[in-house]
Amino acid sequence: MKIEQIYTGCIAQAAYYLESNGEAAIFDPLREVQPYIDRALKDNAKIKYIFETHFHADFVSGHIDLAKKTGASIVYGPTAQPEFDATIATDGQEFKVGSYTIKAIHTPGHTLESTCYLLIQEDGSIHGIITGDTLFIGDVGRPDLAQALTEDLTQDVLASHLFDSLRNKILPLPDDITVYPSHGAGSACGKNMSKETTDTLGNQKKVNYALRADMTKEEFIAELLDGLGAPPAYFPQNVMLNIQGYQSLDTIIEKGQTAFSAQEFMAKANTTDAIILDVRHENDFVKEHIPGSIFIGLNGTFAPWVGALIRDVNQQLLLVTPEGKETEAITRLARVGFDASLGYLKGGIEAWKEAGYEIDSIASISPEAFADGLATDEKTVVDSRKPGEFDGGHVIGAVNIPLDFVNEQLNEVPKDEEFYLHCAGGYRSVIMSSILKARGYHNMINVEKGFGGIKDTSVKTTLIQPACSS
Repeated sequence: MKIEQIYTGCIAQAAYYLESNGEAAIFDPLREVQPYIDRALKDNAKIKYIFETHFHADFVSGHIDLAKKTGASIVYGPTAQPEFDATIATDGQEFKVGSYTIKAIHTPGHTLESTCYLLIQEDGSIHGIITGDTLFIGDVGRPDLAQALTEDLTQDVLASHLFDSLRNKILPLPDDITVYPSHGAGSACGKNMSKETTDTLGNQKKVNYALRADMTKEEFIAELLDGLGAPPAYFPQNVMLNIQGYQSLDTIIEKGQTAFSAQEFMAKANTTDAIILDVRHENDFVKEHIPGSIFIGLNGTFAPWVGALIRDVNQQLLLVTPEGKETEAITRLARVGFDASLGYLKGGIEAWKEAGYEIDSIASISPEAFADGLATDEKTVVDSRKPGEFDGGHVIGAVNIPLDFVNEQLNEVPKDEEFYLHCAGGYRSVIMSSILKARGYHNMINVEKGFGGIKDTSVKTTLIQPACSS
């Protein structure tokens, strides 16, 4: 069977391309669809179907644009009610792609419409299963992301459905088939995903906590719901875009590629409610940036952090980008539904300075200077990592204010005294510094390289320090 995983690391998402005898199918495509069209052209194949495993919450699918450009049919599983033309498959319905058969298996639990797709070869044997967010490598889908959780449809009810789907629909399948999930480690759609992005079903039965043979439904529900954090605020908005439809990505890119002079950029910032979003490298932002701008760099997990921190996908954005990265920034924003990019600063920060406008910077020190400073003063240390990272080792006495919750925990940030701020490697602490500065806090000192650099110094942490070699 010819099937390829197309993995996008920055949002930990996997789409799939399947081809046979000049016909092709795409599963869970991203917003930018040209790569799928190009892949089919390489095989001289026509895209016949676009299979969706469910209404995604963490990204906007490319199903509508891809269908318009190729004439392919969009397929959802039972109970789905999209507001555009689509085939709603019945449980067990089969679709032919060349000599291969795709069989829809309704697996409610992550959402009510969640559906897996069996990949059946010409001889009738099962090659694998595309599991969407029903089954991951090392985990299963969280049951709290349905668009309309109600008194009758709670996360406990969905977790119960997921237990039944896994036990009755997936676990009876042959151990040697390949599991092809929609996400890997780093996705907010699960809590324990592996960095591996495929595996055999048989091995998952051995190592996946949610597939233990001796697990009762009550135990499954309790373990699945334990430790689930609040989903990012943009998730429900993405679900609605996937249900209702959206503007073509081509239109979004064309609008967002408007190049503003420094004067025009300043005027737009003053006459709209747009946020100035700086997507350069954190080191460049630390040195100089437009006052009040928010940093979220393209070199990190860009789109998820935009969604987690800006929250409203309709928020207008003015972009400061590295030269030549304008389209990439607009595209990656659109992946998570942020379609309101107004344009970018032509000539970047240099043009801003040449126009005579004010710039700002962030006080930043090396881990070694942090160690020296901590030994001679009593400044508060704020750790912006996630609680699990903090629990795994931290500077003794540090305060944990995760970047995800900086808005909710703003009152815990020292207001009237200098404090040190760090994350794991230096990316998140600069994001947090930019948000704090935009809110009037200018008393933080960023620690470069984060905890990764700090733990190699003399600073006392809850980690066991390595012994010095003679």
